Amino acid sequence: MDLNRYRLLLNLAETRNITRTAENLGYSQPGVSHIIKGLEKEMGFPLVIREKYGVVLTPAAELLLPRIRDIVTADEKLEQTIYSINGLECGKITIGTYSSVAIHLLPRILSNFRKMHPDIDIYVREGGADNIVEWMSEKSVDFAFLSQIYVKGTEFIPFGEDPLLAVLPLDYKLQAGQEKFDIRKFEGQDFIISAIGNDFDVHHALEESDVHPRFRYSVLDDHSILSMVENHLGISILSRLIVTGYEERVKLLPLNPGSARELGIGFHAYEELSPAARTFVDYARNNLRISYD
Repeated sequence: MDLNRYRLLLNLAETRNITRTAENLGYSQPGVSHIIKGLEKEMGFPLVIREKYGVVLTPAAELLLPRIRDIVTADEKLEQTIYSINGLECGKITIGTYSSVAIHLLPRILSNFRKMHPDIDIYVREGGADNIVEWMSEKSVDFAFLSQIYVKGTEFIPFGEDPLLAVLPLDYKLQAGQEKFDIRKFEGQDFIISAIGNDFDVHHALEESDVHPRFRYSVLDDHSILSMVENHLGISILSRLIVTGYEERVKLLPLNPGSARELGIGFHAYEELSPAARTFVDYARNNLRISYD
């Protein structure tokens, strides 16, 4: 069994692009096509459909992915365990995360972790909440940094609260001395919201307070929300971590009553993590704290 062919198919499922997969894995483009054709001949059915802008996997190939992923993951765990028994350390970790965590929290901890464990390769996949939950479900990431509100049936290690803030244009009129923004004041106002599936924490905060803004725009990118607020297209709610660096461009106030998203590390079961993943989770548990520097 040549697991490298399976690894290639998994990578192709992510990139949907033969050229990119070839670059990622060190093959030529014809080499990738040759391997896929070999797999198709061996299995007896097509695996990919070539389209104008890339490839898509056939339904049959999609059915195979979870099994192939289990085989590749088991092989990596076996290899890491053998190295661990011999007093060596190696492995690969794939982390799912929000862009705000990837920008403001991960770089420092990744840098320090790499100094201590230089032979563990780390890959980061950024996405919205639904993306991350899907990656965890299909086990294409080892663990994920996400809000506790999305964790169902998995283990979760919290590392801090990230408060939600009212995001307003700089010239938004406030009462003298006002230091908080009553969430009820969003009622009926033009509001820019993160699309469902990208970040449910704000939707949840509004629902809990029974507040109904006028949703003018629904966007996927948090920085687009900030730019739209800055340009007077509406107001919004975002977490403190997301708005870091925008303090001079928009007005930010804590909500009243206060609300926050609980961030942490989610995974299926600690004992099922690979040795490399357990090493990172243990390090993050003891060293990761929310910082707004």
